[in-house]
Amino acid sequence: MDSMFRSATFKLTLWYLALVMAISFVFSIVLYDVATAELARGLHREMQTIYNQYPVFNNSHLLRPDADYDSGAHRILLRLIGFNLVVLASAGFASYWLARRTLEPIEEAHEQQKRFTADVSHELRTPLTAIKMESEVALMNKHLSSAELRQTLASNLEEVAKLESLINNLLRLSRLEADELQESFTSVSAEVLAEKALTQVRPVATERHISLHNEVSSGQIMGDEDSLVQLLVILLDNAIKYSPHDSTVTLTGETKGDQTVLRVIDQGLGIEPAQLEHVFDRFFRADNSRAKAANAEGFGLGLSIAKMIADLHHGTIELTSRIGKGTTASISLPNKT
Repeated sequence: MDSMFRSATFKLTLWYLALVMAISFVFSIVLYDVATAELARGLHREMQTIYNQYPVFNNSHLLRPDADYDSGAHRILLRLIGFNLVVLASAGFASYWLARRTLEPIEEAHEQQKRFTADVSHELRTPLTAIKMESEVALMNKHLSSAELRQTLASNLEEVAKLESLINNLLRLSRLEADELQESFTSVSAEVLAEKALTQVRPVATERHISLHNEVSSGQIMGDEDSLVQLLVILLDNAIKYSPHDSTVTLTGETKGDQTVLRVIDQGLGIEPAQLEHVFDRFFRADNSRAKAANAEGFGLGLSIAKMIADLHHGTIELTSRIGKGTTASISLPNKT
C-alpha cells in the first residue's frame, strides 16, 4: 500500500473511530443518567414501603439507601465502561475495514492514473527521441545532401504523425470518459455505419492487397454515428493490419432480437489465448513477434477506445481468435426501441 494511502487509511480510521466512540460516550452518559435516576426512584419506593410496613426502621441506621445507591451506580458505571471498551475494540476493526473499503476505489484509480501517465510519457518519449536524434545527426553532418535532408524530414514527419495519432486518441478517450456521447444518441442505420467505416479503411486495404467484403444487412442502432463508425474503423484497421497480403476481411451484420450484432472477420495471424483477456487494456499490444510479422505499428489504444465506445452504447465487444487462422471481433449493440 502506498504510504500516502496508509496515512489516509489511518486518519480515516481514527475519524470513524472517534465518531463511533463519541456516539457511544453520549449514549453511555444518557444511559447512566437514566439508569441511576431509575435506581434512585426504585430505592426510594422500597424505603417507603419498608418504613410504612415496619415503622421500627424509621430513623434506623441499619438501612443505608445512600450506600446502596452508590454501590448500584458504581456497578452501572463499570458495566458501561466495559461496554465502551468492547465498542472501542469492535469499532477499531470495523473502522479500519470501512476506511479500506472507502479508499480502495480511490487508490485503484490513483494507481491506474499513475500507470496511464507513465505509459503516455513512454509513448510520447519514443517518437520525440527519434525526431531529436535524426535532427541532431542531420545538423552534425555538414555534407548532408538534399536527398538525405528530405529523407530526414520525411522520417520526422512520420514520427510527428505518430504523435498526432496518439494525442488524438488520448483526446478521444477523455471525451468518451466524460460520457458526453449519450447526449447525441439517435437512430443510426447499420448499413450506413458499415459503408462509412469501409470507405475510411479501403485505401489501406488496397495498399496491402486485402479484399473487403460488406455483408451487413439492415438494422437500426441507437447511438452516436461518428463514434460507432470509429468503433468499426478501429476493428477493421486492426484486421487489415494483422492480415497477410491477398487475404479477405469481412464485415457482417445481423439483427438478433433487440440487438444488432456486427462482426469483423479476418484471416490474419491470430492472438494467443493468454493475451486475449488483455487486448482491451490501454497501451497493451500483443507480443512483438506478431507485430513485427505483420509490420504493424501502434500505441495499443485502439481496442481500449473501441471497448469504451461499445460500453457507452450499452453494448458488448469480444474477440475470438485462432493462431494462424484469424480473429473475429463481435459487437452487440441495442436496436432502436
